Amino acid sequence: MSTDKDPTPTPADHPKTDWREHGVKVIKGDQLDTNTPQTPGMNRAAAINAARAGAQKLWAGTVTIHPNAKTGAHHHGALESVIYVVRGQARMRWGEHLEYTAEAGPGDFIFVPPYVPHQEINASTDDPLECVLVRSDNEAVVVNLNIDAVEQPETVYWVDPIHKHPHDH
Repeated sequence: MSTDKDPTPTPADHPKTDWREHGVKVIKGDQLDTNTPQTPGMNRAAAINAARAGAQKLWAGTVTIHPNAKTGAHHHGALESVIYVVRGQARMRWGEHLEYTAEAGPGDFIFVPPYVPHQEINASTDDPLECVLVRSDNEAVVVNLNIDAVEQPETVYWVDPIHKHPHDH
């Protein structure tokens, strides 16, 4: 049911749409597409994009970083990115000289705003880092950068009125 206050389209609003062909898509984990822009040190595989699923506003896939490995510095243009850590320990570095760092583990989400120079690092010397990646456009944009990184980045903690700095407990 559609009302003036609820602009959500309903099937009645699209009587000629073939929902079988233009409805829900399931992309099997063993059918991901590795033909997507890559960054050295990282293996990306697309699950959801325009070509594979007809996505208009999202790109989603997986990323694996091998033990004790790190990506080159890069950014994703105007896209916003969300990284969900499935397995392993992620260390992110970011900034003009990768001068900031933070870590995330299984179940944690990482948000990367547009144009932020960053580097993903597998903090483990033994286990792969496996993540799910979602971006705010249907095609992957990767701009690899040549950055002179600082030797000792500053650790940044999530601090807001609910989440106190770890040293304030």
